[in-house]
Amino acid sequence: MINRLNYHHLYYFWRVAAEGHLTRTAERLHISQSALSAQIRQLEEQLGTPLFLREGKKLLLTEMGSSVLRYAEAIFALGNELLSATASQDVGQGGQLRIGSVSTLSRNFLESFLHPVLSKQAVKLNLEAGGLEELLNRLSAYELDVVLSNRPVIADDKHPWRCRTLARQEVCLIGPPGLVTDGFELVNVLTRHQLVVPSAKSEIRVRFDLLCEQLGIEPRIRAEVDDMAALRLLARDSGAVALIPAIVVKDELNKGLLEKYGSVHGVEETFYAITVRRRFETPHLKDLFQQFSIPG
Repeated sequence: MINRLNYHHLYYFWRVAAEGHLTRTAERLHISQSALSAQIRQLEEQLGTPLFLREGKKLLLTEMGSSVLRYAEAIFALGNELLSATASQDVGQGGQLRIGSVSTLSRNFLESFLHPVLSKQAVKLNLEAGGLEELLNRLSAYELDVVLSNRPVIADDKHPWRCRTLARQEVCLIGPPGLVTDGFELVNVLTRHQLVVPSAKSEIRVRFDLLCEQLGIEPRIRAEVDDMAALRLLARDSGAVALIPAIVVKDELNKGLLEKYGSVHGVEETFYAITVRRRFETPHLKDLFQQFSIPG
């Protein structure tokens, strides 16, 4: 008789291993602690080895438990990929796209990225904003098809990310019309006017700080924010000069509410599309990637 693996038991083990606590896992799964313990025990009996060691109220994985966990992660990730692949093709026969966007990303850039599929009414779009780490966790579980970010990620054995460079946007000094009246000279603007800038966590700020160090100047920073929507509001309403990609405030520039004084050469924002390796490519992603000419 073939000894078949009970995936129900393996799923409960996987959840307990991730939580590290039997009671909390039982509560999340809406089953009794005794029933959950019994499921884990049956898996251990089938595999012929203990998977957990108790340390107070916490459960620690044995050496074999760690090995089983790696298998469980691969098995359930593959299952999620299967669900993702079928869902992406079935919705209204046009499929769906599940896109994560870091909260610091320009909404104007997001709109331009999605432009090829916005007119396809059969395609269902699911958009989710959040922190990069949170979105990457969902991507690795195949709950998202792509994560858009203005920060790159590096792949490793545990996280086989594919990080594609989509576009690079120049960063400019932008502010109220007529504020800079004597011509654009970068050092003069940076030292004479108050600035609103991205926070130190952004690629733009890192490049800007390096540029200021090279120029030997101390800019007059009035405010720093880690959200492009907030930076856009400050650029429009603060009366200060904003260090910002022009695409973020393109509507205000077109309406004459803001003026572009000049570009900050050497400082740019890069946009990335992060995916994971799949056996089958998600439909429509190729259409979105083909509009950008910069190779990943």
